[in-house]
Amino acid sequence: MIQFFESHGEKAFRAKQVYQWLWQKAASSFDEMTNLSKSTRALLETHFTFKLLEVDVMQRSKDGTIKNAVKLHDGAMVESVLIPTEKRITACVSSQVGCSLDCTFCATASLKRMRNLDPDEIYDQVVVIDRQGREYFDRPLTNIVFMGMGEPLLNYNNVLAAIDKITDPKGLGMSPRRITLSTIGVPKLIKKMADDEVKFGLAISLHSAIEEKRAKLMPLAHRSTTLADLRESLQYWYAKTGKGVTFEYVIWRGINDQEEDAIALAKFCGAIPTKVNIIQYNPIDNGPYTQASQEAVDMYKRVLEDRRIVATVRHSRGQDIDAACGQLANKQGE
Repeated sequence: MIQFFESHGEKAFRAKQVYQWLWQKAASSFDEMTNLSKSTRALLETHFTFKLLEVDVMQRSKDGTIKNAVKLHDGAMVESVLIPTEKRITACVSSQVGCSLDCTFCATASLKRMRNLDPDEIYDQVVVIDRQGREYFDRPLTNIVFMGMGEPLLNYNNVLAAIDKITDPKGLGMSPRRITLSTIGVPKLIKKMADDEVKFGLAISLHSAIEEKRAKLMPLAHRSTTLADLRESLQYWYAKTGKGVTFEYVIWRGINDQEEDAIALAKFCGAIPTKVNIIQYNPIDNGPYTQASQEAVDMYKRVLEDRRIVATVRHSRGQDIDAACGQLANKQGE
């Protein structure tokens, strides 16, 4: 950008001003850049365009959750969610249009992966959630989770570039410790994150620590890597970063709700320091899975806590709207 301005007879510091408008103030037009002259803004208008996203559909739950179907510049659709609690405003953002994985419990799996999101498209989802938090709850965004549409590690470079802008003091200035990346577990890329010395948190979408059951729930994940491979990559992660991981775990009736399932999970947790989030299931339309009984959830907590593993039950949010990931974006094509 410095070279652009100098080649057009402008001062080099204009590049710094534009950077601030784009990544710190999240400007959506050149007219907003009021410390630039009209002629400079006209110059930028001639050579550059904004690839803006827009909230195509917004659903608000009675529990405060806001789910957005976000239309990108090319008409593609992704989802982002605002999750409010007493102390937090959390943004759940997408990293891909659709998904190339075939997890049988996920609505996004029915959406063919069209492309990766660019860093600015990920960043802009965060800006939208922050603005909604301020508008509807009078509070700014506090946390970000990469748990929306797509597999973040299969868009590695763009996701990390977006996080760099989000955490940069010259950008949004958020602490990386308030960001969590959730993945099905891609061992070589988990190791790469450790080598790249990332500062954000890591969550693994696991759902079974029994190989045969994991293969049915997450066929591609199973074909790509075994539980042993995943365990070894997490041990590498811990050795390099000193940070444990969170296992995201849904319990389904008749699928993984037996004591043997809980014991297998507890053993898998023994590889490194972990905590387990037991997540209430949001059923997808015409899906075959149903939420496990409260007795099964209580059994899991007992088995884990008896082995000194922190286990938290995360109750479902937005049950009165299209809460499961991929549902709202899927419906926009109907």
